[in-house]
Amino acid sequence: MRPLTCEIRLHYLRENYQYLKGVHGNKLLAVVKANAYGHGAVQCAQALEDIADGFAVAFLEEAEELRHHGICKPIVLLEGVFQAAELAKVDALDLWTVVHNQMQLDDVLQHHWQKPTTIWLKMDSGMHRAGFFPSHYAAAYQALAQCPSVSNIVKMSHFACADEAEPDMTEMQIETFDLATQNLGGETSIANSAAMLAYPKTHRDWGRAGLALYGVNPFSGSLNPALKPVMRLSSKVFAERILQAHEPIGYGASFYTEHATRVGLVACGYADGYPRRAASNTPIAVNGQRTRLIGRISMDMMTLDLTSLHDNIGAEVELFGDIININEIADVAGTIPYEILCNIKRAQRVYVHQ
Repeated sequence: MRPLTCEIRLHYLRENYQYLKGVHGNKLLAVVKANAYGHGAVQCAQALEDIADGFAVAFLEEAEELRHHGICKPIVLLEGVFQAAELAKVDALDLWTVVHNQMQLDDVLQHHWQKPTTIWLKMDSGMHRAGFFPSHYAAAYQALAQCPSVSNIVKMSHFACADEAEPDMTEMQIETFDLATQNLGGETSIANSAAMLAYPKTHRDWGRAGLALYGVNPFSGSLNPALKPVMRLSSKVFAERILQAHEPIGYGASFYTEHATRVGLVACGYADGYPRRAASNTPIAVNGQRTRLIGRISMDMMTLDLTSLHDNIGAEVELFGDIININEIADVAGTIPYEILCNIKRAQRVYVHQ
């Protein structure tokens, strides 16, 4: 069997949730959209069901899968519904839907609800992607408040730059949201992972834990020892060779050895989701010792430098996890950890509870 393994440590997931809930101080949604950022939505939700206050997904089909597998806690549809007919399933499955535009608002108001529902009303406080403008927000809120089928309205927004060092944009969004909602009752939710960790003033009734839930620090270049990486991707060295100085390695002959080099071949490539743009000198670990990639990433393989190590064929290789922080890989590859996590495939999945 090909030795590429994607280990999902569900006990770390639980520890991260409990840590983030303690930081936030109030109710906390576990965001499990996009197959729980590549970790397995059903498995992650089941692992958190007894401690989570609720879950968040992107759209209806993701919520249906969770309900089908016995998840009973509240589930929020972050994108809302795409057509009015979907509200029948939202009603039947007892889901909470986001409303972020006039069409969705009209559909909710016109739907014949079988039981009272909770609506998450989204404001565009400055990101300019989705949500009611602040000047239109109160009218949308009042329309929902007057609907007898709407039992609760959660006021929400989303930050554009909470994971950036410069706070001005986030501070502006907080102020915009607070000014537009100061006379509107009910619960609020504005903290994503980054805001939860960096902006205590965003700790409202509901937090939304996404990337940090999976043990990845949303602030690239810094560490948070309290967050434990849930996903660990590992493989093995399955061949090796010794090259003399000034020899090329891999496609494009983009890397030449500087001295006699022992090269290990590892079973993982860009078809497995590892970023092709990860260049030579990207960190990698062999049996717990850091070394580097050399040469271009291939579809199914990569090459690494074994010169300073004593390990041979069969040695375990950590692509990212406990020793190699996924943010290191993302920075080198010019991408974000979200993309890497969501793209991992073809690896044997192993779910660990303890």
